[in-house]
Amino acid sequence: MPRIFDNIDQKLLPAIQNTLEFSYRADFCVGYFNLRGWRELDEKIEKWTGGEGAQCRLLVGMHRPPEGQLRRAFGFKAEDRVDQQHANQLKKELAQSFRQQLTIGAPTNQDEAGLQRLFRQLKSKRVVVKLFLRHPLHAKLYLLFRNDEDAPIISYIGSSNLTFSGLAGQGELNVDVVEQDAAKKLSDWFYDRWKDRWCVDITEDLIEVLEESWASEKLISPYHIYLKMAYHLSREARAGLTEFSIPKIFGNQLFDFQIAAVKIAARHLNERGGVLIGDVVGLGKTIMATALAKIFEEDFLFETLIICPKNLVKMWEHYRDEYRLRAKVMSIFRVQQELPDLRRYRIVIIDESHNLRNREGKRFKAIQEYIKENDSRLILLTATPYNKTYLDLSSQLRLFIEEDTDLGIRPEQFLRKLAK
Repeated sequence: MPRIFDNIDQKLLPAIQNTLEFSYRADFCVGYFNLRGWRELDEKIEKWTGGEGAQCRLLVGMHRPPEGQLRRAFGFKAEDRVDQQHANQLKKELAQSFRQQLTIGAPTNQDEAGLQRLFRQLKSKRVVVKLFLRHPLHAKLYLLFRNDEDAPIISYIGSSNLTFSGLAGQGELNVDVVEQDAAKKLSDWFYDRWKDRWCVDITEDLIEVLEESWASEKLISPYHIYLKMAYHLSREARAGLTEFSIPKIFGNQLFDFQIAAVKIAARHLNERGGVLIGDVVGLGKTIMATALAKIFEEDFLFETLIICPKNLVKMWEHYRDEYRLRAKVMSIFRVQQELPDLRRYRIVIIDESHNLRNREGKRFKAIQEYIKENDSRLILLTATPYNKTYLDLSSQLRLFIEEDTDLGIRPEQFLRKLAK
């Protein structure tokens, strides 16, 4: 009788791992392949020598391309579904989808080590990956070959893809096939598809993706990192300088450095929904924030809510009236009482934003909720954005950046060292 693996009472992952321990090669056919999920099995394959007869052959059956390309690829008659041009295009799109996989979520040390092992296994031919293009193939089949006279082929078949959730998460249904006639037929089925004309090798494409990713073992020089940072920062600055203009009401009242700062800040505010102006005392943060809000008033018809300490309310009312800014000025001590019922303001200025270091505070939560509910863009002003710890700055940015936002950077290792 076959064993049932539903990943509740009995999980599929340990069964495959145990069988791999005594296997010399494997054939896997899956609908979806998660690069970071490979590390659940790679340790067992690491001991194989690689090459024909000592490797894992992985057949990816259906990695769904964009809808338009899908129609193009599968919308013809059965004998004309794919040609060489379509196959090459699908290979490129699959490589791009693997690149996108690696941008999701914060990478861990375990992810990095696992991807580096996968890279080495692909290079050494311990793992060969092909993409099946003749038609959509949703099969999930795991064939393992052993030096065993009674049961040389052990197979697992069912619904589990080659991902951690597929191999160990709930909601799957798989069985093992130990009876050798059935196992041999499944092996023949796999071989027929592996040798199909429209089964294309994407091993080199995956090697290229991993070699160019954050998991690459190739070290990047600090100089090149600096150049890339300088390039992106300067591109942002140039875009801001050309996209936005200072309102005429400010005349010649802004210095050149203030004009540049306002334009660049406008770019960040427009693209990212928030910006922090962290100049020291005396460099004109108030007039720069006023000019920035005025740009969005003239260009987008946005009105502004200004939240500041009580002793700065009069000053902000003066700037509002002086530059005819459509704005409401509110003491920060009033936010809990007034924000829940306040109408929508699309721009919010918070002066002395370092006072909002406590993300668990009631004022912080009232402001954060208002910004989120009204999709407001946020301008933070402070001379001391970093007061005691890096968490001071983190809390202020969380007013407009969600907890799970992918920032595209890896600060976690550095912050982990600081916490020790």
